[in-house]
Amino acid sequence: MLQYFLIFFLLASTSYANTEIKNKIIQNLENTKNLDFKFEQNINGRVENGNCTIEYPKKIFCEYARSNNKILVANGKSLVIKTITSYYRYSLDKTPLNLILDKNYLIEKINDLEERVINNNLINYTIQEQENEINIFFDNKTFDLIGWQNTDMYQNFNITFLSSIRKNRVIAKNLFTLPSQN
Repeated sequence: MLQYFLIFFLLASTSYANTEIKNKIIQNLENTKNLDFKFEQNINGRVENGNCTIEYPKKIFCEYARSNNKILVANGKSLVIKTITSYYRYSLDKTPLNLILDKNYLIEKINDLEERVINNNLINYTIQEQENEINIFFDNKTFDLIGWQNTDMYQNFNITFLSSIRKNRVIAKNLFTLPSQN
């Protein structure tokens, strides 16, 4: 009888801990209007880094370090990637960023998914949407979004890590204005 009680207690405490983690992540997302951070992005082994600002919903501005003045900007509807020599414009809803930059979508999915704790440091949720699989990672202490992993529209494997995260700062109104094509 005692062993059944211990098993029940362990399962109940694990379930409570998982619910508490999920609730803290959701509360943190709900309280986040924007965030800026440094990033490191690995696309099929090619590593780039820089700084980004996200404003919910669905806006992002990234400046890449040492890379032809590369910027990435999404204004909620379109995504532009611009360098000195190239200019690409996409409908945001055709990219995985459409889902990653939508905190209400993330909250809805996190509510329905089981988390996976990795090395007691990371909390991972795997989102399956149409033909996309997106892994979202949160810090196990701060419950901040710290990265994602997905396959982009060109079937490139993309891993993005976030660091030096700052939340709810004053952002210039025109930051998410799409750049013009030269």
